[in-house]
Amino acid sequence: KMNNLRSALQLIKLGEVLKKELRHSWLSDGRRESVAEHTWRVALMAMALESSLPQKVNSEKLLKMIIIHDLVEAYATDIPAFDTMNNVEAKQTKVENEIKAIEKIRDLIGGETGQLFYDYWFEFEHKASYEAKVANALDKLEAQIQHNEADLETWLPIEIEMLFMLDKHTDFDPVITAFKNLIVEDGITKLKTAGVNVEQFHTK
Repeated sequence: KMNNLRSALQLIKLGEVLKKELRHSWLSDGRRESVAEHTWRVALMAMALESSLPQKVNSEKLLKMIIIHDLVEAYATDIPAFDTMNNVEAKQTKVENEIKAIEKIRDLIGGETGQLFYDYWFEFEHKASYEAKVANALDKLEAQIQHNEADLETWLPIEIEMLFMLDKHTDFDPVITAFKNLIVEDGITKLKTAGVNVEQFHTK
């Protein structure tokens, strides 16, 4: 039992790294956000949307998957999506580093709990269940909500394009799609208000 508690404490200490690891996202007050803050709000989104989803979800599994997913960044750091989008080699390196990280986390925790963390992480990555697809979509949508809340000057040109590329993460579910549409509308309003010509992007 003491070994379990020591492992748990080690894991919690590892969690502090995610409070310090910054993402390429800015808050509305001009501060960069941490990975931990992003993860927390994805979990909040899951709780807020669960009752609206057309399929029943295992909410415990969904929340665990969300909380576990970014833990690998404590070892592998956060790599923005646009850094790997059109770069096969960078994407492969990211995958390899994250797999090494989840193996380390599994071994750090040990036992059934370590294996559960490992299995849930892969289930999320492979979108291997409805819960995993929802978790994956919310992860992407939270990032877009945060961009919408940030000063437009913090957006890179690729991030304007990415506003119109969310369909592939959400089209498995009508409710998640409708929620995505609200977020995209917010983004378009933000861009139009700033005088950006959004017609050049392929809006649906």
